[in-house]
Amino acid sequence: MIKKFISKLLGKSTEPGAVPRGKRVEVPKSEHGIDPALVDERAVKVVSTLAEGGFEAYIVGGAVRDLLVGLRPKDFDVATNATPEQVKSLFRRAFIIGRRFRIVHVVFGRGRQDRGLSEVIEVSTFRAMLAAADAEQVTGNEKTSRKDLVDKTHVVDAEGRVLRDNVWGPQVEDAARRDFTVNAMYYDPVREIVVDYHGGIKDAKKKLLRMIGDPVARYREDPVRIIRAVRFAAKLGFEIEAKTRAPIKEMAALLDNVPQSRTFDEMIKLLQTGHALASIVELKKLGLHRGVFPVLDVALDEAQRHDGREKFVRLALADTDARVAEGKPVAPSFMLAAMLWHDVQDEWKRRQAAGESPFPALQGAIDAAFDARIGDISGRGKLAVDMREIWMLQPRFERRASNSALALLDQPRFRAGLDFLRLRGEVGEADPELAVWWEALYQANDEKRRDLLDSVREPRGPRRVKRATPRASGGDASEGGAAGTGRDGASRSATNEGRPAGDRREAGDAGDRRDLGEADDASEAGDERDVGEAGDGGDADTAGTPDSAPRKRRRRRRRPADRAGTST
Repeated sequence: MIKKFISKLLGKSTEPGAVPRGKRVEVPKSEHGIDPALVDERAVKVVSTLAEGGFEAYIVGGAVRDLLVGLRPKDFDVATNATPEQVKSLFRRAFIIGRRFRIVHVVFGRGRQDRGLSEVIEVSTFRAMLAAADAEQVTGNEKTSRKDLVDKTHVVDAEGRVLRDNVWGPQVEDAARRDFTVNAMYYDPVREIVVDYHGGIKDAKKKLLRMIGDPVARYREDPVRIIRAVRFAAKLGFEIEAKTRAPIKEMAALLDNVPQSRTFDEMIKLLQTGHALASIVELKKLGLHRGVFPVLDVALDEAQRHDGREKFVRLALADTDARVAEGKPVAPSFMLAAMLWHDVQDEWKRRQAAGESPFPALQGAIDAAFDARIGDISGRGKLAVDMREIWMLQPRFERRASNSALALLDQPRFRAGLDFLRLRGEVGEADPELAVWWEALYQANDEKRRDLLDSVREPRGPRRVKRATPRASGGDASEGGAAGTGRDGASRSATNEGRPAGDRREAGDAGDRRDLGEADDASEAGDERDVGEAGDGGDADTAGTPDSAPRKRRRRRRRPADRAGTST
């Protein structure tokens, strides 16, 4: 009894699997050394506004961790003792979101966040650290137990995974419910102090990733912490503490119960930190290179059995890491398109071999890849659309005719598609010069573009001249028989020889443009003439003389003067 009382006073717990509450330590700037210039001014404004409203507020979590190691955080989160409704009331553009964890998005600017037109500061309320035994329990998961979760604030499933966590509490408990010690620190940018409950600053200096409390219990609460451990270790170059590492492989099966969309989001973060290759190495060290997520299986398992795939995927991940290091934006669609490309390519070839046309075959191959590797995630709007466009551009790059080439430059995913083509060239799947040519066309002015298009345009042979079909009339100018014989034929031939090629082609085309009725008349007249000629033994020049046997003539429309020739 006395031991329990002392442990409670010291913030410790003797209950199995219980999380220690820790002790509040305020660390001044002289010790933590955070550079205020790395702190986003909008996050500072949110903290200041909440403080002016009479609430506690701190920058929290990964942002503090990154600031301590001298990195500029990508995102800034704020924690406060104000409820979501109280936070929303203090800001003009604030929105309460989430079911599992209710939080507030405070929005600065207007427009799409991924284009830098706006910024979102995420504000959460301090949460209480409640034991799993005190929570309500449901038998299913997030999807199957949706009705049972309505209006509940603290719920776990049969495996102990937290489905609802919206019970507010003091800061000390909010720190205890966080996952790793380096993520459980609070920074006040106004007073420039760091509040540390679990020795996070010490672990950050030692580059050690340590779980707060019992790792088995904490992984059971939220299996996604397994993936987060890998991501932080790869991104920060930290070593996972032995006790934190030990149960990971055993607990990985719990990831099957996590909503696929949440696992997918964590995987995207894993591969977009700028340390994608290091993350893959870390996953292999932990034995997580199979079954964590279908798309990851492509990079971590099947890559070992496909020569072209392994090199291609690694080049794509290295390219992503390089862009992050240079401060350039990266799109998950490009990375995923690279990881699934060989699935698409293999199915595309199979469908074409079965007799499908190239473009329908590619469409079908893309659908098959989505079904096999991404499942429901393929329906997540823009991501799948962008991947599809990158793949569909590849065969179009092979066609460099002037009209289609210039139209291709205006495609919204042209740059991503071109980078993809460049990667294909590096592994020998495409001609490297093809990507060079398209890059030059993209950068060139109008005059240079014409030169580039002329350089790849195939030379055309002389165009075949179409001549008019001869008329079947005895004394008419059309009666000359084949072109070049008789008066009319000679007249047309001489006329064409004196014209440029373009005019000759127009003359031939004009002859072809006479109506079908006229052609039929000429054909029938010719047949009648042939019968008469065969019987009389005459030729075309004597067929219309008075000595010849009379024949029935068909009436024809009068031909225009410029096409009829000269009659004598």
